Amino acid sequence: MIKDLLHGPDAVYFMRRAQAVLAGLPQPFRAPLAQVVLEVEEFATAEQLASVGLDDPWDLSGLYEGRPLPDQSIWASGDLPPRISLFRQPMLLEQQETGVDLDDLIRHVTIHEAGHHFGFSDDDMHLLEEEG
Repeated sequence: MIKDLLHGPDAVYFMRRAQAVLAGLPQPFRAPLAQVVLEVEEFATAEQLASVGLDDPWDLSGLYEGRPLPDQSIWASGDLPPRISLFRQPMLLEQQETGVDLDDLIRHVTIHEAGHHFGFSDDDMHLLEEEG
């Protein structure tokens, strides 16, 4: 099924909100995230979708790409900087379908993807959310 593109806050709004989220994290988390590239796109690319086993671009709202901190080494060089991508259209759809506040959703997805930079798995983050 082809969905119509959704209207809502633009990519600049998403970027500013995500930057504010990262800037609001405690210093021990902020410093290691300083080298992570943050971007907002309408949808994930086919390659990004394939990297997480998905086909439908509406199913992916955020993605961390890069070597997590626990896996980094001074012996590894030539890697591109880690990247957090937020996908605007899927997030707008999720907001529309669930009624969750868009700023809360941007915060949740940004923190979730930042967690991958620290080596947290999806299961780890879900456990932390349930405990918190």
